[in-house]
Amino acid sequence: MAALLDQVDLTDIRDAVGSLRDDAVALLSDMVRCPSLLGDEKSAQDLVRGVFENMGLQVDEFAIDEEKLKSHPGYSPSIVSYDGRHNIVGLHRPRHGTRGKSLIFNGHIDVVPVGAEALWTRPPFEPWIDGDKLYGRGAGDMKAGIVSYIIAMQALRKLGLEPAAEVILQSVVEEECTGNGALACLVQGYRAEAAIIPEPLPGLMVAQMGVMWLALEVEGKPVHASVAHTGVAAIDFALYMFSELKKLEHQWNAPDGRHEHYRGHEHPVNFNLGKIQGGEWASSVPTACRADIRLGFYPGISPTEVRETVEKLFAEAHRRHPQNNSLDYRIVYEGFQAEGFVLDMNAPVVTALTDCHRSVTGSDIEKRAFTGTTDARFFNLYGNTPATCYGPVAANIHGIDEWVSIDSMMQVATVLALFTARWCGVNRLA
Repeated sequence: MAALLDQVDLTDIRDAVGSLRDDAVALLSDMVRCPSLLGDEKSAQDLVRGVFENMGLQVDEFAIDEEKLKSHPGYSPSIVSYDGRHNIVGLHRPRHGTRGKSLIFNGHIDVVPVGAEALWTRPPFEPWIDGDKLYGRGAGDMKAGIVSYIIAMQALRKLGLEPAAEVILQSVVEEECTGNGALACLVQGYRAEAAIIPEPLPGLMVAQMGVMWLALEVEGKPVHASVAHTGVAAIDFALYMFSELKKLEHQWNAPDGRHEHYRGHEHPVNFNLGKIQGGEWASSVPTACRADIRLGFYPGISPTEVRETVEKLFAEAHRRHPQNNSLDYRIVYEGFQAEGFVLDMNAPVVTALTDCHRSVTGSDIEKRAFTGTTDARFFNLYGNTPATCYGPVAANIHGIDEWVSIDSMMQVATVLALFTARWCGVNRLA
């Protein structure tokens, strides 16, 4: 049996990661070229599968069985079919002695829509580099994170080492609207003693908000535009209802209503009217309207409580409207029904990752509470696996001309390689 090592020289890890820089940039560029929008993740997942196989990992590719998820408290109602949409999991099991602690690296392969493509400097799925920045939809959120953990594992192997505990590499679908891809991994039985998600968030995440999606569907009273004052416009009513909902956002953002982890944030709770569809004809008062809304809420509040609060608010707003007899509405819950969480800042994964960051960078990392949601909730709330997010520097995610810092991607890869060596232990391969 090969010798077990207690530690790995940081200089060796740094050099091994640095030698893979060109490979990392090429892999990220290939990933960005795969337009892995919701429902169209296959080309990117095929690419990841090939990389995992070339790394000598045991690959588990599996479909998401929504029926198995529906009874789970972490489930969110899906938006599109799961036909042909698979998770890819790469399994490392040590060949030369098992010790240390097991680890999951998780990342999502799906990306959000590009918006108005005419606003992009170049086509969003044609990666381009300007100095330290690699541009393209999904470059930062979060394909660079997946590249970081792949490079971390490849760097250890380049040094003739393997993690001395199980390491599970997950590339999942549908993080951007439900999280059901990561939930499916949990239901599939994947567990470890820690999980790291290299999301492009500032610092090291120790808390995240709950997030809920809902749609408000409205029916009004249509008339000819020449007598519009006698009708009731569904679009106007939808906007009225959202304005009433924004009062709740203001209430939750008030200093005396904030969660302790968010007292320092400028505006932690955000309600967003992200999409609106309505009307039939410019000269007709609109019959129907659908408004798709995203709500943020603090850890410790359940989605059930949020739904009850919102439903009561909408009912009161409808009752107060002077034309309520001509207006009907219903609420549809699709997408995120995600609970928030707070991670113990003394959890071993937090302290160990903090130490590794300090070793690599020479500075301390800030602990941050995130005002959105990530797949880390599944590990922490339902999987008995303490999990955090730690990833590269990126900008314009969900916006125009998204980019990621190549230097930061490589730095994260170095930290993750060092963390893996310390957390799992390492064996010599020969």
